[in-house]
Amino acid sequence: MDRLLIRGPVKLKGRVSISGAKNAALPCMAASILTDKPIKLTNVPDVADVDSTIELLRYMGAQCNYDRNKNYLLIDSKTLNRYEAPYDIVRKMRASSLVLGPLVARYKRARVSLPGGCAIGVRPIDLHIKALSQMGAEIRNEHGYIVVEAKQLKGIKFFFDIVTVTGTENIMMAAVLANGTTVLENCAKEPEVVCLAKMLKKMGAHIEGEGTDRIVIEGVKHLKGCTYKLISDRIEAGTYAVAAAITKGDVIIENCEVEHFENVLIKLEEAGAIIKRLKNAVRVTMNRRPKPFEIVTMPYPGFPTDMQAQFVALATLAEGSSVVKETIFENRFMHIPELMRMGADIEIKGNTAHIRGVKRLLGASLMATDLRASAALVLAALAAEGESIINRIYHLDRGYAHLDKKMRILGAKIERLK
Repeated sequence: MDRLLIRGPVKLKGRVSISGAKNAALPCMAASILTDKPIKLTNVPDVADVDSTIELLRYMGAQCNYDRNKNYLLIDSKTLNRYEAPYDIVRKMRASSLVLGPLVARYKRARVSLPGGCAIGVRPIDLHIKALSQMGAEIRNEHGYIVVEAKQLKGIKFFFDIVTVTGTENIMMAAVLANGTTVLENCAKEPEVVCLAKMLKKMGAHIEGEGTDRIVIEGVKHLKGCTYKLISDRIEAGTYAVAAAITKGDVIIENCEVEHFENVLIKLEEAGAIIKRLKNAVRVTMNRRPKPFEIVTMPYPGFPTDMQAQFVALATLAEGSSVVKETIFENRFMHIPELMRMGADIEIKGNTAHIRGVKRLLGASLMATDLRASAALVLAALAAEGESIINRIYHLDRGYAHLDKKMRILGAKIERLK
């Protein structure tokens, strides 16, 4: 199992290009099931979750041709002949449940293992199931699998009791081939949801309201193939922005939609970073210890839970006390004990972390517990004195394309140990 060896402290300087968004790639890959025509996705990130989804699509019989050098993926689902997402693949990532809606919509059946992924809390798919049931599907639980059958899905009016990104995406995909009109209320507004909706519309779907809390889908009989460019990864961009700040560096972050992570940039300015917004790029400069700040994670356009761990790392070195409240996932502070082993002063009370800034962190041997916690430990190690080793970085590889290589370009002393 690979590890990262990082020697700090360093000041990151230079330019970094952001890859396509993992959280846009996975639902758009699942959407290829909805048509028997070829789909070509461009700006596809070279991350493990994309590989796992390709493995799943191939298991089901689809043909996939992935060019890592040119970042495009060709998917042809006309040969799809299995309607099952097995445990051995699904356990690697929660997003595998996104094939549920497309399979039922096109093939009238699906057998999908209950999902896995990062151990950051309970993330049930009960709302997905509730909506599909109202659309006319028969659902049962068999030996850890959700089995869904439907003669023909029908349009419904449905209210999501909580804002759910994958729930919004799954039911939106199910509804595009349903009979009649589906109205979804309290929908997720994330850019990745909008990205999927735009792709579906390019395939011939009738969708209105994406990016708002009310999405209306008029079902069609067939969808066509398309070529579609994915948006860039706002969480990767935000992570490099915090990396520039925590190392007192000067980094230009390129190939990104700046408006998608404006919520992160505003908080970085509050922490004392100098932000210059450019066309499809942003320059982040820091020449002081961070100022303390307060954060509450919320659904988009609020502050993203996927950036919480990185900001906790930044707060460990602030001049004063910061408060970070996590409202999305109940188990997303697992990076904090590792940061405390580096000398951070943090107290957890319920879903709130109180971070008293220290003057320095010291390198240590660290254990990554999930995707974003891994990124936080990398950032802390870059700013810490001495050597750090980060174990279990397969979490990192699930969502960050070539992070160690990109960091080296910016001047980081980081190497991958096999």
